[in-house]
Amino acid sequence: MIRLATRLAEGIASGLAALSLSATTLFAACEGTDLINALPAHQKEALVARAAQQPHATGILWHAVRGDARITLFGTFHLRHDATEAHLAALSPFIDAADAVYLELSNADAEALQVELANDPSLMFLTEGPTLPDLLGDADWARLAEEFKSRNIPPFIAARFKPIWAAMMLGLGPCEAQSGALEAKGIDTLIGAYAAQAGKPSQSLEDGAAILRSLDDVPQEKQLDMLRLFFDLTIDPDDLMYTTKARYLSQEIALLWEYSRKVSLEGGGDSAQEDFDMFEEALLTKRNRDWVSMMTSDGFSGDIFVAVGAAHLPGDRGVLNLLESKGFRITPLPFSP
Repeated sequence: MIRLATRLAEGIASGLAALSLSATTLFAACEGTDLINALPAHQKEALVARAAQQPHATGILWHAVRGDARITLFGTFHLRHDATEAHLAALSPFIDAADAVYLELSNADAEALQVELANDPSLMFLTEGPTLPDLLGDADWARLAEEFKSRNIPPFIAARFKPIWAAMMLGLGPCEAQSGALEAKGIDTLIGAYAAQAGKPSQSLEDGAAILRSLDDVPQEKQLDMLRLFFDLTIDPDDLMYTTKARYLSQEIALLWEYSRKVSLEGGGDSAQEDFDMFEEALLTKRNRDWVSMMTSDGFSGDIFVAVGAAHLPGDRGVLNLLESKGFRITPLPFSP
């Protein structure tokens, strides 16, 4: 779920890392097992086939052109990885050529969101009423507290997470957290900094605080189910993050999303499909529609550079297909820095 949290999770996680009692400041790569390769052959073949049917299934750099609107879209991985600096270097000519640069949340707005969160912690935390130990019970809370400790998040802080945010934070494996992934600057932040140096400060595609508030529409019991689901998973979180990074770097974005769907549906119980659809709509699909509405407005013209989480790009309801339905010509660009 941390992938779906996108830039919001990166900015907020940075604040949590600053509060952590033992956060490591040196970023280091973590090893792991590719869980897609580890699937039985027939399951992997079916997964690959489903992903291949999706529009714009592979690739993370694209051109979308309609009239005088020329958009370069880059699909990001929000946390730092081994190729982050190389990606920035390869993207810099596109940023230099752009008239404007858009991120999910601009660097300035990300900083403002952290200030707003400090002033109104209820955006992310349970500030009144029962906390997670009360809501989960002693046994489940004890297990959860140990998971947060392994990620350098003190349990006294984690106890007041809203359940949905606790679940998202668990999407980051312990190795990544201990290696400084929460503190290291991801590509979104670096793109924003580079654009500012080039005299074109990044702009936001959405209101970060509004996205946070929208998550409150998810019933609390559903949020708690997300946390309880974590206890039933048979896969290692570090292996899951390793798989996510590896498949992102090989630009198999639709395959990665289909694997996420498979894991969620197989471990989510009777309401798994309904729950997955609800979170997909809230954290992915609705935002895609809102962004495309902005990108197709009269003010979105000239050469525009847009960077959003890679999961937003492929699929029937992905940004690329939605733009194509609005008359944009979509072209993949080679990207192998």
